[in-house]
Amino acid sequence: MVRTGSASVTAGPTLAVVAREAGVSVPTASKVVNGREDVAPETRRRVTEALHRLGYVRRPRFDGGKPPGLVDLVVHSLDSSWSGAVLHGVEEAAHDAGLEVVVSAGLSRSRGGRPERGWLDKLTARGSSGVLFNLAELTPPQYSWLDQHRIPFVMIDPVLEPPPGMVSVGAANWQGGVTATEHLLSLGHERIAVVAGHRRTMAGNARLAGYRSALASAGLRQRPEYVRHAGFDESVARVRMLELLDLPEPPTAVFVCSDRMALGVYEALSERALKVPHDMSVVGFDDLPESRWVTPALTTVRQPLSEMAATALRLLVRMMDGHRPESTRTELSTRLVERASTAAPAERPG
Repeated sequence: MVRTGSASVTAGPTLAVVAREAGVSVPTASKVVNGREDVAPETRRRVTEALHRLGYVRRPRFDGGKPPGLVDLVVHSLDSSWSGAVLHGVEEAAHDAGLEVVVSAGLSRSRGGRPERGWLDKLTARGSSGVLFNLAELTPPQYSWLDQHRIPFVMIDPVLEPPPGMVSVGAANWQGGVTATEHLLSLGHERIAVVAGHRRTMAGNARLAGYRSALASAGLRQRPEYVRHAGFDESVARVRMLELLDLPEPPTAVFVCSDRMALGVYEALSERALKVPHDMSVVGFDDLPESRWVTPALTTVRQPLSEMAATALRLLVRMMDGHRPESTRTELSTRLVERASTAAPAERPG
């Protein structure tokens, strides 16, 4: 676990515990503690009684009298440039909002998909006012736990479609798939394959749908053999590219639905002594730092990861203050970043 900021969490009941005892949200309990007037008398009474009953001790004030808030960020892992971009966006937005952030890698689950009590109890014990989940697959019991404890949360690029009413921030994945495919079409390619992600994920399905839509708009028949799924796994993408190359009529271009998978595609082409873009044009998706490091540099669709994370943090702050977003789904636009991995199809004999 990594923690940014310098304030320590004091012993004794936290504000989250008090809020749960009083049957209110953490922001509402905070308003009572801080003497705010915009709280109903009955609600104020319940919170005040809970404060006395539990022996709540107010934390010391910092930075000119304003106590820092605390939010949790749960990321899929900490060993990728993807997570680095998300952390950067959250850190900057949290600094502007005067918040501390606790970062955890992964939301552990016990067998059967039930929430692991240890992590969730720690979330309550340290008094977090809200949670950001990045690439998380929450189960119904976990959604229920968060709702029961009245902890506001926002999903950053959720893996699966969230239940109705859940707030999430993501990229315009469908439009990104359209843009990538239209770029290859504009160069003169017609035999365009796709190495897609997971069949069940929001992002994977949307990017694949964008690819199919662009082909249809161009009047091209979709070839089923040109659609391969690699589950956002670099090594599987390498195998899928080799399968495409072994087709009787291999593609001249490929849209790879993540930059990490594009590295596997590059490896497969190198094994067959094929050059990018002369023998195969390649477009990725994400615009991770790796896309600039490979040779040739990868043409890719940029999704604004840091901006998505910062937007999610700002939405969470409003929810912590008792406001609901006008829309539960916020999508930030994607754009094509043209580099050296795409070109017109080469003339080939026969």
